[in-house]
Amino acid sequence: MDLKASDRFNINSQLEHLQAKYVGTGHADLNRFEWAVNIQRDSYASYIGHYPILAYFAVAENESIGRERYNFMQKMLMPCGLPPERDED
Repeated sequence: MDLKASDRFNINSQLEHLQAKYVGTGHADLNRFEWAVNIQRDSYASYIGHYPILAYFAVAENESIGRERYNFMQKMLMPCGLPPERDED
């Protein structure tokens, strides 16, 4: 399948639009750690927002639903630990 220049431009503009609209889709300057943090936060937000999943976790961990919600919200602060050291260029 050959892509014309206009097709490539259209695909790139659609990708840029998605990246501007949704933070989790990433961009070229997003590093691995930031991407992992986005994925973890999206997952925790989904767990908190969907009551049946939250209830499942509460039963599995033998905790109340409120405590599980609180634990997930605490994990959203730093879901992947401290960021790695950056190299100074």
